[in-house]
Amino acid sequence: MRYHEVTRMIDASPDVVWSILTDPKTLANGQFSILRIEGVIQEGGQIDLWSEVDPKRKFRLKIVSLEPGRRMVWESGMPFGLFRGARVFELARQGTGTQFRMREDYSGPLAGLMIKVIPDLQPSFETFGDGLKTMGEAQG
Repeated sequence: MRYHEVTRMIDASPDVVWSILTDPKTLANGQFSILRIEGVIQEGGQIDLWSEVDPKRKFRLKIVSLEPGRRMVWESGMPFGLFRGARVFELARQGTGTQFRMREDYSGPLAGLMIKVIPDLQPSFETFGDGLKTMGEAQG
């Protein structure tokens, strides 16, 4: 599999959901399978993230795109494009709620090899989606 994905319908406005997605302290509160985030989530910025999937490993991620209330992309990878992971967060208004989608795609010449050593992220994606839905609906 060259990607992981989760979607949730959240009974809260995109603004509420967006405020959660862009707050590192909230994302590291234990409901999103994220242990810690250092840095500011802003376009062109960089964050360091530690996940429950591999607690000892720091992931350095660049925020390459940020469209408030709609879309955000985090990327990391190897030099020269040998391997790249891109996590895309998308929000779309659906009535009074928000359709949330998070997808991580892998690309580059070494993607096939690297995918074999990446642990199954789907359970952490499900946890993230559930946490966002719960928190969004509590705030929304």
